[in-house]
Amino acid sequence: MSNKSNLSNQLLSIGIAIIGIMVVSLGIILPKNLLPIYENSIYNYLKQPLEFVEDDINNGEINTEIAYLYVTKDDTIITSDNLYDIIEVDNNQVILDKVTDEKGKFKYNNRYYYYNTSKTPLVLKIAITNDEYINKMRIDIFTCIILTVGITFVIVSALLLIWSNNLVNKIRKLKDKVDNVNNDNYNHKCTFKVDDELYSLYQAIEDMRIYLKEQEEYKNQMYQNISHDFKTPITVMKSYIEATEDEVETKENALLVIKEQVEKLEIKVHSLLYLNKINYIKDKKNYENERIDVIAVIQEAIDKFKMTRSDVKFEFVFDKKNTIFRGNKNMWEAIIDNILNNFLRYAEKKIKITVKNNKIILYNDGPNIDTNVMHNIFTPYEKGVKGVFGLGLSIVQKTLHLLNYDILIKNEKKGVKFTIHEP
Repeated sequence: MSNKSNLSNQLLSIGIAIIGIMVVSLGIILPKNLLPIYENSIYNYLKQPLEFVEDDINNGEINTEIAYLYVTKDDTIITSDNLYDIIEVDNNQVILDKVTDEKGKFKYNNRYYYYNTSKTPLVLKIAITNDEYINKMRIDIFTCIILTVGITFVIVSALLLIWSNNLVNKIRKLKDKVDNVNNDNYNHKCTFKVDDELYSLYQAIEDMRIYLKEQEEYKNQMYQNISHDFKTPITVMKSYIEATEDEVETKENALLVIKEQVEKLEIKVHSLLYLNKINYIKDKKNYENERIDVIAVIQEAIDKFKMTRSDVKFEFVFDKKNTIFRGNKNMWEAIIDNILNNFLRYAEKKIKITVKNNKIILYNDGPNIDTNVMHNIFTPYEKGVKGVFGLGLSIVQKTLHLLNYDILIKNEKKGVKFTIHEP
């Protein structure tokens, strides 16, 4: 099990880690890189007194942190009184042996000493100090760094805490929103002053909530419609069975009606299963790679449906060069059969099918489709003209989309035209 830690603590830990890294970097690494600057500063610090101090190198006004050693032309060595306080040597020659350049440093008894010189024909002047000055500079700079980093840490930490608390509150609100996604009594409104990623997440969650709610309402409505649609043939069959038992209806006539209702119920069940199958198909390529000549499928459908309504004339026109479409026979039978079944419900005298330019155009001379109905005409069990509802046109659209085709419905001056085409 992972350790539980809220975002505020995590951000605070990150802030402390960052400050710690800054302290190490600025307190250890930076001083080493600044050493040449320190040394240049100390050389200037040593050089300036050489320009002013003449013979009286024991003047009480002279900086006691710097010792002086003069070597005259006749090799007489004159030292300041504080020389042995600065560097403990038994012999002044030790210092002269170490001073090999105009300025520099040397190590003696595990301490570093810095010097600068001024040479004239009469005298060699040497100003020397130990590493206390440079160490003091390091401490001063490190103290300044620690103070700066400390203040920065306090300010940054305060800003991080304010920001993290605001962030955590937003995330907590979003979590509560997700937990109550199905709770209509919960206040789902969130206030965001900044259009950031969390606001986008809020919008996505809100869109998902609305979608789920609509889907739930749609499924409830669909279940009611399915129940009603299935209940009708079952009620008819039950009525005829009871009528036969009461000897009100003959067995022969009752069997014919029951058989007819069973066939209707079977068609409804097959349609529902087919629609459910299409909804769960993920790999479209297998169907898009199949090819079929739709002419034979359309002709079989016409031969089958023209017996249903002898008063309707079927007209079939096609271009022999453009009759191959994606898909298989079963899919196109479902498409054409469902469209023609819909057409026969509304057509007055004519149904025309045209195949050309890689399009299939189906026309019937029935009444125009109402605009409100047109908007949801492909929704399963959505009520259409005359209150009729079913799965037919939903199966048509979903099958065509599976094959990467689109369908357009347009009201003509008289009648309705369905056009199947490439998207």
